[in-house]
Amino acid sequence: MKRITIYDVAKEADVSLATVSRVINGSEVVREDTRIKVQEAIEKLGYKPNAIAQGLALQKTTTIALIVPEASYFYTGQIINGLIDVAKIYKYNIMLHTTTEGITEMNDIIENIIKSRVDGVVIFNDKLNKEELNQLTRYQVPIVVIGNKMSDDTVGSVYVDYANLVYEYASGCIKQGKKNIALVEDRKNPQMIKQLLDGLNRAFEEQGMKFESFIQIPKEYRSSYLFLKEYMKQGIRHDVVITYRDSQAMAVMNTAKEAGISIPDEMELICILDSKYNAMARPQISGFKIPDYDLGAVAMRLLTKMLHDENEVTDKEIELSYIYTPRKSTK
Repeated sequence: MKRITIYDVAKEADVSLATVSRVINGSEVVREDTRIKVQEAIEKLGYKPNAIAQGLALQKTTTIALIVPEASYFYTGQIINGLIDVAKIYKYNIMLHTTTEGITEMNDIIENIIKSRVDGVVIFNDKLNKEELNQLTRYQVPIVVIGNKMSDDTVGSVYVDYANLVYEYASGCIKQGKKNIALVEDRKNPQMIKQLLDGLNRAFEEQGMKFESFIQIPKEYRSSYLFLKEYMKQGIRHDVVITYRDSQAMAVMNTAKEAGISIPDEMELICILDSKYNAMARPQISGFKIPDYDLGAVAMRLLTKMLHDENEVTDKEIELSYIYTPRKSTK
């Protein structure tokens, strides 16, 4: 089947290529009767304008760059789905950039993004520093950051307040007399751990205490499990242990069992980032349902508003809620 081109439309409508291009790109300098004639030719022939060509004419690419860390694919899957669904509604394409710790230089990604002349950028990367963000904002590219609260003239954010999440949970535990609360370090998510530490410190300080049970994983240990196995054997007991990811929660559960510690009878376990695997574990692990799909969808919608100056977007810091899901690892 012959591919319909802009030349076919021009011939059918008996106008110039330039006129067809102006109609496609919404130019106001075309007479109404000519516009109707061109649109009728487009419908009759079933012509589909090339998005790239349209972008060049409009000085836009209809492309959004998405930056995600490779290590978090499992956790960003639903975020990406939400983002793509909204991008389709507003006819944007997504260009995915991944970062790999120790391999990918963020400056290289930024350079590629700038060369691609994308319309906007969505970033899910808790290791992006202020200097790198400033480098992008210098090019006046609208940016939405997922996960961290921040805003500027060209920067917006969609986030869950993890500090407040753990503050509320820890405050409730302390009121119940469970004051020996521990947090397991997650070396792959340092920014998230910092937020959790901020929340724990606040909860303890309000009760005139100091949070001191931060379980740091030494660099010489390749996994949390290997260190926690030795840690639990020392006979150290906590009322509650908090982890960020499910894999660490399972490492705590398994090493506690190997050390003869019963969960939840002798020690409770909570995983901040809930997943289907928490429900499959035995005992099932309590966690918080984070609206990951909504994080992506709302981030993309915010970006479209910033791109189109919809009433000069006033709220560029959008906080989403979370739901506590109690299971068998807590009392």
